[in-house]
Amino acid sequence: MIAYNTKEWFTFIFHFHKSDTIRQLFPIMIAIGIYSGLVGYLEVIYFGVDQNDYLKNIPLMHGILGFVISLLLVFRTNTAYDRWWEARKLWGGLVNNSRNFAIKLSAILKDENDRKFFRTFIPAYASILYKHLNNSETAKQLFDDVDLELDHHKHKPNQVKRMMYHKINDLYDAKKITGDQLITLDAELVAFTDICGACERIKNTPIPYSYSAFIKKFIFFYIMTLPFGYSLSLGYYVVPVVMFIFYVLASLELIAEEIEDPFGDDENDLPIKKMSENIKRHVEELI
Repeated sequence: MIAYNTKEWFTFIFHFHKSDTIRQLFPIMIAIGIYSGLVGYLEVIYFGVDQNDYLKNIPLMHGILGFVISLLLVFRTNTAYDRWWEARKLWGGLVNNSRNFAIKLSAILKDENDRKFFRTFIPAYASILYKHLNNSETAKQLFDDVDLELDHHKHKPNQVKRMMYHKINDLYDAKKITGDQLITLDAELVAFTDICGACERIKNTPIPYSYSAFIKKFIFFYIMTLPFGYSLSLGYYVVPVVMFIFYVLASLELIAEEIEDPFGDDENDLPIKKMSENIKRHVEELI
């Protein structure tokens, strides 16, 4: 995740980070600029269309559709940010759950071997969950007719959780913990799987295909028709205007695509690897 100072306005304006959308869209923007210039030349110079032609009324359509597309993009970005923020809350919950589990065990366990076991396996759950969510195949678990390598192996976060549960049960059988303590520790153990399942829900349930495809098609046809209406009033200035409008609309869609999957390695994804390392450090301090 990019570290920055939210108050440095001029840094945001004049600094171009490698994750900026303009770097990704630049080739397409050039192509759209050439297209807009060609349409302007054919319409104004070659065919000699003037201000009395009905084409001058096309911007009326763009004004109406611009309002619609703005609503769609607002909903799109809000939905993507909600997924990003929910993922952040889940990993914040995992951090706190790991701390609480470690604090309780530090007070209950007296044997160093038992303490060492949980000193290793509590951080291991976070580390393996990070790798599990960062696996591209995890995102395809709900796809039909897809044979995944992931399906032929054990669910690793579940295996770590199973080993911790078995260890807790062994401690109870050995009279090292009481029944009340077993019930107390159970809440944290259950929370591990709840957090994992919620993260998987975010990872493997993208925005519905029809909705995503419609927005992309809407943006494409909206941009492709802009030069026909504005060439009459802007002339060749239509080229930078259309390029800028495309940059704004397409950037919003790209940003939404990036943050709706917050468990990857993109610049704006959550730093879950760093968070898993922090869990390891905190647990080792407590137990």
